[in-house]
Amino acid sequence: MPPRTAAAALVTALVVTALVTPPAHAATVTIAVAPGGDDANPGTTDRPVATPAKAQQLARAQSAGNDVVVQLAGGTYRLAAPLRFTSADSGQNGHTVTWQAAPGQKPVLSGGSQVTGWSVQDAGQNIWVAPVPQGADSRQLFVDGALAPRAGIPISRSDVQFTTSGMTITNPSLNYLATLPQQNRIEVESQNSFTDRYSPVERVSGTSIVMQQPAWNNNNWGYDTLAKPFGGGQLFLENSYSFLKTTGQWYLDPQAGKLYYKAPGGWVPGSHDVELPRLTSLLQIGGTLDDPVRGIAFKGLNFEHTTWLTPSTSVGYANQQTGTFLPAAAPMPGDFLTSCQSGCRQFEGARNSWAQAPAAVQVSAATGITFSGNTFTHLGQVALGIGNDANAHASGVGLGASSITVDHNTFTENSGGGVVVGGVRPDAHHPANPAMTNRDVTISYNTVNRVALDYREMAGILSTYATHTVITHNDVSNLTYDGIDVGWGWGANDQGGSQDYRNRGLYDYQPVYSTPTTLRDTVVSYNRVHGTKKLMHDGGSIYNLSANPGSSIDHNYVYDNNRTVGLYLDEGSRYVTVSANVIQDSGVWAFTNANGSNNTNDNTFSGNWLNGGATQVATGPPHNNVLTGNVQVSGTNWPSGAQQVIAAAGTGGSSPAASPVRALGKCLDVSGASTTPGAQVQLWDCHGGTNQAWARTTAGELTVYSGDSTRCLDATGQGTTPGTKIVTWTCNGQANQRWQVNANGSITGVQSGLCLDVTGSGTANGTPVQLATCTGANNQKWTLG
Repeated sequence: MPPRTAAAALVTALVVTALVTPPAHAATVTIAVAPGGDDANPGTTDRPVATPAKAQQLARAQSAGNDVVVQLAGGTYRLAAPLRFTSADSGQNGHTVTWQAAPGQKPVLSGGSQVTGWSVQDAGQNIWVAPVPQGADSRQLFVDGALAPRAGIPISRSDVQFTTSGMTITNPSLNYLATLPQQNRIEVESQNSFTDRYSPVERVSGTSIVMQQPAWNNNNWGYDTLAKPFGGGQLFLENSYSFLKTTGQWYLDPQAGKLYYKAPGGWVPGSHDVELPRLTSLLQIGGTLDDPVRGIAFKGLNFEHTTWLTPSTSVGYANQQTGTFLPAAAPMPGDFLTSCQSGCRQFEGARNSWAQAPAAVQVSAATGITFSGNTFTHLGQVALGIGNDANAHASGVGLGASSITVDHNTFTENSGGGVVVGGVRPDAHHPANPAMTNRDVTISYNTVNRVALDYREMAGILSTYATHTVITHNDVSNLTYDGIDVGWGWGANDQGGSQDYRNRGLYDYQPVYSTPTTLRDTVVSYNRVHGTKKLMHDGGSIYNLSANPGSSIDHNYVYDNNRTVGLYLDEGSRYVTVSANVIQDSGVWAFTNANGSNNTNDNTFSGNWLNGGATQVATGPPHNNVLTGNVQVSGTNWPSGAQQVIAAAGTGGSSPAASPVRALGKCLDVSGASTTPGAQVQLWDCHGGTNQAWARTTAGELTVYSGDSTRCLDATGQGTTPGTKIVTWTCNGQANQRWQVNANGSITGVQSGLCLDVTGSGTANGTPVQLATCTGANNQKWTLG
């Protein structure tokens, strides 16, 4: 009998095949799209149409009797509105519809506008200004492929006092806030233990900061609140022209139709791509529960440039956990700042109204949908949402996603999480209509790197209430919070309920369910999860919440998680098998959040390998969790079984290829072949060694070496001035480790805008490399490969 994970994948493959297998001898109609085409054309290869919207019309007319391929040539397609796919766009009568890139080309479906027409606003501060359409608003800006930070300043918690209406300024240096224009554009952000909260200002009068409602109230009751976080709690004031203090920040004034950017020294606007998102989604794929969308594939496309504006409204972002938020006012105690900072009875009454953040690409009421080989990047929200609640789908129909395949995609440089499967409201866990059940979703061989950049509490991959989600062979890295999260509900919606939530008063507002939820048979296997927990403490690199019968977390490799929790089974987790994982350098390798009444019971941790960290698993009655056959090693002296897991975990052969980087007839070289962070990068005779083999990642890093020794090309100390040394450093996802490779041969730092430069145009072995103002000279021209 094959292993459980292989069997699960086989079942999924058979289901998808059954759904999309075309009739024998099916004809294929190709509809060609090119940026230089004409929508008056028929869409043939020699006479392509210009827009995806026109191609969609032509595809609808052909799909009843043919397989249809919509083939997009390379270039940027700036969508005037999201593409809406209904059952009319389905593959019909057993046929399929495929939207794909032309061979070897890169089509970009963009919801943004390129910003041009820059002029100097403030020469002393190097602030530039450009016109944008009046009324245009966005929470994101992308400069040369990187998310630029909004204008903002950190403040101390001692600078203010919290009140039921807002904050009182106690630090006189902030009194100037009362003089600022457009005070209702300013926001307060608090980065907490497991929440990341945004609350907008209404007005500032003297030392009184009055906040917009209901955002302020909703951000300040429940758990890990803005006023009283469980941990962290760094405060920021954001989104005012006066906060333009740091190079790379920006501010948008919709009323005036002006965009301001504090540029690095020597910035030449015409040499840079500045993209302002306009749309709040790109693809809306959803039929009805009775007539779902069927049989559509998307292959080799780039989805880019969206924003999400709800946090900018009076709703704010009253974040609860991993992309959920309170969307409306609710009855609450008058003394909530004292009585409801670790939950309260009335807060339980609001739990079933939590909303989900919407995705740029939305899939609901759909079956047999495939995303393969795409890139989801520069998105100001969750990238891909599958079967989320109705509030997160523009179609107004939520849930109902089945036989969905997400494989070999890249998710990077996004404000929200990579993939979110499932909903959180009652129909997600106990559907009124069986067709609402999310089932058979496979997420495999994807790279998820540097997502959740603005909404930092989101996981790289999240699957809530769904039956048989398979999350396998993904590489998930560089996150402020969790890597892979599964489940929802804290056990409160499970069969028989939770005594803990009886005590909290939840069942005054909802029933105790007598049947199980839809969450079961989840597989989390062969994933490489690293570089997580960079900011937030609570949670785990791999995490489960609530009963998940028939589920397995196995053969994953977890490392570099800031010595937090590797494998975390939270409240109500039951019937989960955790086996054959390799957990490296975690502070706690295994954790069950168990007390006497929350049903974190009947889980098994077996045959895992670890090299330290505490074991915090509740064994014995009443929890009866089992620890058996787990092996601790010294350092990284992994036995052969663990080594096999390490080798097999992740995306396998999709790692970027390494090659020399050349200039002036020599190679970019790490001094002394050192793997010590801070090693000087220099020129040297090319010799093919590993210290001269550089790989360019999807996040824009240039890496050298491999495995645990991987290092990134780094501008020392996040320097942004000419003469800054270039070294290698432990990869951390920061902007001083990301590089733009330009058509003229130059390589520019994303953070600094300066060029990678051979000092003094020297050609002697050991000549150091530095940042310098771009000149176009040969000592700044590099060849990769």
